[in-house]
Amino acid sequence: MHSRLFLALACLLGACQTTSEPPNVIVILADDLGFGDIERYNSASRIPTPNLNRLADEGMRFIDAHSPSAVCTPTRYGLLTGRYAWRTRLKSGVLQGYSPLLLDTTRLTLPRLFREHGYATGATGKWHLGLGNRDSTHYDRPLVPGPNAVGFDYFFGIPSSLDFAPYVYVVNTGVEAQPTEWINRSGHRRQGGGGFWRAGHIAPDFRHADVLPRTVEKAVAFIEEHATGSPFFLYVPLSAPHTPWLPANEFRGASGAGYYGDFVAQVDHAVGDILQAIEDTRSETLLIFTSDNGAHWPVTDRMAFGHAANGLWRGQKADIWEGGHRVPFIARWPGHVNPGSMSDQLVSLTDLMATMAALLDADLPRESAEDSFNFLPVLTGKGVGRRETMIQHSLSGMFAVRHGHWKLILGRGSGGFTNPRKITPEPGEPMGQLYDLNSDPSEEQNLYFDEPAIVDSLTALLDLYQTSGHSRLEKP
Repeated sequence: MHSRLFLALACLLGACQTTSEPPNVIVILADDLGFGDIERYNSASRIPTPNLNRLADEGMRFIDAHSPSAVCTPTRYGLLTGRYAWRTRLKSGVLQGYSPLLLDTTRLTLPRLFREHGYATGATGKWHLGLGNRDSTHYDRPLVPGPNAVGFDYFFGIPSSLDFAPYVYVVNTGVEAQPTEWINRSGHRRQGGGGFWRAGHIAPDFRHADVLPRTVEKAVAFIEEHATGSPFFLYVPLSAPHTPWLPANEFRGASGAGYYGDFVAQVDHAVGDILQAIEDTRSETLLIFTSDNGAHWPVTDRMAFGHAANGLWRGQKADIWEGGHRVPFIARWPGHVNPGSMSDQLVSLTDLMATMAALLDADLPRESAEDSFNFLPVLTGKGVGRRETMIQHSLSGMFAVRHGHWKLILGRGSGGFTNPRKITPEPGEPMGQLYDLNSDPSEEQNLYFDEPAIVDSLTALLDLYQTSGHSRLEKP
């Protein structure tokens, strides 16, 4: 305890220790957790998040971090490749449980980058990037290519979201048990159901409520197994708090936000288990926690529970508005990241690739990580980040471009779950949406007609990023 206090004081005085030894790196990606769920991001949150609060108190909290998409699959693609998923065949929507692999196995990925630098690599949790190379995945055959083919030495988890069949555990290139049984659809908690999932094939002993605990159990085992020897990279894409909302009994009633809030409380506990494993193994570890998009929390939920899961931001998961993709992002690295610090640097989850390359003192090939920028100097307090522009994408494929405090949306409506999803402009109405996020963070005042020069310049900028195939227009 005394050493931790001394280290925190040293960092506050600008004397954080340095080391030539590479740290272990763990990235925890929550599923559908909102900007306003964590107490350190929202003092009025109705969900207790002591472990995530601790993470923020011992690390750096980013307040302008974004998922590259407002939904699951494209965000995961962007995180692991440093490239926007709309540059692939996936122009809208998400993959499902029988979809083939989206990732190109010849492409540099985050786990492959670490493995090239002597790291053991593992992933536990929700994959949702497709398996195999056929039109439809056959679970009675080897699931290749899959996580192992893109750089992970070890994978344990589920194929896609926990509400998509088949309901099985994947272990490397096979399944723990074949999905030989059938489960009927379950209704959403909002409609009095037992937790939403679609009908489909299921393994005999598969229970939806077990997935989060088993994910964490396997993550902790990986940490313990690799506590000595070569460093490791561990990717933990949680299946929660995405539907079905299935908090364990010990978390029921833990929050003031119903089943969703209680499930978030369980996610917080899961983060605590991983933190404890890091402490128990006394390993130097850079731990990053974030979310794949905003919370699926419409205005009706916000009013019913008095809980702003997405903070002050407009919209929710799937939307092009800020609530769809502005996410919590916390980094803890004792001795290197100032505890209790905060950054307003613009960050995308695609930036993990360039940042980890900088951590490893590695050069990124020009044909990889096309949409990734290094923010390591921000983390270590030694400089600023390079990102000034960001492309955002909704469930339906609606684009937005952010540059500085200006945000242009190429279309009207949310482009996602919030109504109206799409507005066809009448003659004389604006074709898109322009917001000044400095003066209007809730995106209430459309300045499309007031600032035509900015609309034109941002439209041209988006076109350049789309047609060039690159965000890093100059090699860093």
